[in-house]
This record gives sequence, structure tokens and C-alpha cells, in this order.
Amino acid sequence: MDSVLLHCCCAPCSLSCIEPLRAEGIEPTAFWYNPNIHPWKEYQARRDCLVEYAPTIHMKMIVREEYGLRDFVRHVADDIDRRCTYCYEHRVEETARFAAEHGYEAFTSTLLASVYQNHEKIVEAAERFGEQYGVKFLYRDFRPNFRAGNQRARELGFYMQKYCGCVFSEADRYQKQIDRDQEKYTETTL
Repeated sequence: MDSVLLHCCCAPCSLSCIEPLRAEGIEPTAFWYNPNIHPWKEYQARRDCLVEYAPTIHMKMIVREEYGLRDFVRHVADDIDRRCTYCYEHRVEETARFAAEHGYEAFTSTLLASVYQNHEKIVEAAERFGEQYGVKFLYRDFRPNFRAGNQRARELGFYMQKYCGCVFSEADRYQKQIDRDQEKYTETTL
């Protein structure tokens, strides 16, 4: 397969995907499209880490710059618990559309590397949008490479995010502390 567009959510996850694809003789083109990542500094850190890494391994990279806080919140505000489905679908659809419009044979995503994401929902969305846009979805289960990829990212000094990406997932990572503080300071006079 000559031309595969690899949607990349971040440099650490890309490490779980690039070498296995190259081992198959596939040279992926990295595609940055992540309007779900918030706040801006988080978006910038993840994007810049990937942009700096790609040339060091001679990987072509395309940046589809779109910081989409307002649009993302507008789409998920009525059903925050289902935000991940929208997030997967939105990014995978744009990857499939871009791949089809720019002559790629296939597309895939580093989202398939994370042990924390809903793998089946990502695959379902990718298959559906691949069919809709007439471009092959190249399925690979990259999860077995996840821990080794993250370890390699640490060794390389990559920026390592602490949450999935959206502002709601950032709040989720602090929820226990929020609950403790709420209990501690409820009706407390200082």
C-alpha cells in the first residue's frame, strides 16, 4: 500500500503505530486534526511535539489547523456523557474525507493504539466514513504496542499528556480532588 494517511492524536500514540506500519512496508503520512483538544496550551503542546518529531523520522506531515473549542462544546453540550462518540466520529470523518480528496489509498488512526479509548466505536466510525468517502480504512489493532510506545516517548522526552484531550476529560481526571474539596469546603467559614 503506497499512500496511507495516519490520523495522529499525539506523538506518544504515534510511536505505537508508525513502526508497525513501516514494518509492513507502509510509509504513513501523519495527519494532525484534533479540534477536540483543550485548552489551547494543551492543543499547542501536543501539536508541536508531533510537528517536531515527524522530520526526525523522515515522516511527511500534514497539519489541519483547527482549534475548535466553541464548536466542540456546541456539539457535545447537550449530552456530555456521549462526547467521545462525537469526538471519534468527527476526527475520523475528517481524516477519511481528506484522504479521499487527496488521493490516499487508505487511512487509519493512532486512536486505535490507546487502551483508554473505545476501540470498537473508533473502528465502527472509520469503516462507515471510509465507505461514505470511498477510501479504504486500514484497520490495525495497535493496542499491544501502547505501553512500549509510551515508554519510548518518555525516553525521547516527548510531551506526555495527562488526559484524553477535551476539557471534560481534564475535569474527569481531577474529579476525586474536586469531590474532596467540595466535601471539605461545603458550608465552611474560613
